[in-house]
Amino acid sequence: MGRERGDGMPSADALDGKVHLTVANLSSLLHRASEAPTTQAVLQAIFAHPAHFAVHGPLPSVAALGDEGAANHNRLGRDYGQPGTQLFIYGRDSLNASQPQRYPARQTRAASEAVARLNQLNPNQVIFAQQNPQVIDQGVFHNDVIAVSNRQVLFCHEQAFVDQPALLRQLALKVPNFMPIEVPSSKVTVAEAVATYLFNSQLLSKPDGSMLLVLPGEAQEHPRVWRYLNALLAQDNPIDELRVFDLRESMANGGGPACLRLRVVLTDDERRAVNPAVMMNDTLFATLNDWVDCYYRDRLTQADLADPQLLVEGREALDRLTQILQLGSIYPFQR
Repeated sequence: MGRERGDGMPSADALDGKVHLTVANLSSLLHRASEAPTTQAVLQAIFAHPAHFAVHGPLPSVAALGDEGAANHNRLGRDYGQPGTQLFIYGRDSLNASQPQRYPARQTRAASEAVARLNQLNPNQVIFAQQNPQVIDQGVFHNDVIAVSNRQVLFCHEQAFVDQPALLRQLALKVPNFMPIEVPSSKVTVAEAVATYLFNSQLLSKPDGSMLLVLPGEAQEHPRVWRYLNALLAQDNPIDELRVFDLRESMANGGGPACLRLRVVLTDDERRAVNPAVMMNDTLFATLNDWVDCYYRDRLTQADLADPQLLVEGREALDRLTQILQLGSIYPFQR
């Protein structure tokens, strides 16, 4: 599930011992808000076992409950299967006058609090923090454009949050061996971080406990950002490797490494309860490749948009895909 489509919590963090998944309402953008019903149907088809999973629909699509999912959520702690600390980031609070002036704040505090309640999180392990409205006005529309976390590490810009020193002290009290890595403006400005998608990255643990930072090519191409990253490797922190990929096509469509950042660990019993048809293996990989070759157009012209055949092809493709993944009839045209 992409980071903006919803949020998820492992059973280790939930008071009822279930895995919780909540669909984002994406109410700030009309064309994205329409995705929520289909996302919910897909999740319910994949995580259908009620003894292990709870799938929650989107919050009401109103301004006070704007929710952008895991793009504004970090989880910190020890091992992924152990209870962790949930850090929810919001841009707008009805009780706080400090708001961005140029761009809208898509995530509200009320929405973050509602998601935490729906997912039955332990209130003692939840922190709500406000994103710096000044960085929102510089293009930081989601928190994952200015911060990324993994286990005990929070890698962020020094201007990421309102009253950042207080937030870091709070995290240090809740997260064992907490280690903040703050990028100073003197080394990388907010504008440079946004332009290179420095924090739209993946921070991954390696078997020896060190961490790998997966980055889009834009970070390597910017001299100041790349200089900072190489200096970071020499510092006393778990990050000891950089890996760069050309993700221009993904980035141009609003993607990037952060799209796969939401990680919800499953126990063995929970994994066995997942719809097995969606689990990747060599056979499914080959089948999906064949599906793409059959249905994916390598170009799309303006005239194609007026051709009814495009709609027919799209529905045929989706119908076939739901059969491959054994999702049932999740689209309105299938019912």
